Amino acid sequence: MPTGSCLCGAVTFRLTGDLASPNACHCGQCRKWTGHHLASMEVAKAALTVDGADRVTWFRSSEGARRGFCSVCGSTLFWEAIDSDRIDVAMGTIDGATGAQLARHIYVADKGDYYAIADGVPQYPGSSVG
Repeated sequence: MPTGSCLCGAVTFRLTGDLASPNACHCGQCRKWTGHHLASMEVAKAALTVDGADRVTWFRSSEGARRGFCSVCGSTLFWEAIDSDRIDVAMGTIDGATGAQLARHIYVADKGDYYAIADGVPQYPGSSVG
């Protein structure tokens, strides 16, 4: 069962089931939130158990989404669309090897000018779903 945590350990979590292929999001909001881009994987909320959930602070970043971070250390943890039964988990918070492979880069039209994406993974100017 994959586990993860924030930097200080105030928030820990467990995932049931296999890990999905992650996305790397280069949108302006993810870049501001993480300091670079966000690699995350989507899971069913029912597959995520959070200990220390009272230390997760949610920021409503748009009309349709919110972002969760540790209120103690500030670690980026979760992204979720409002009223969804799915949640994205930041890949960097997962303990140990994941065995996952990046599936796509999204919102590359917004990426920073200080880096190149040269890993051969498919790139989409916006969301990969439309």
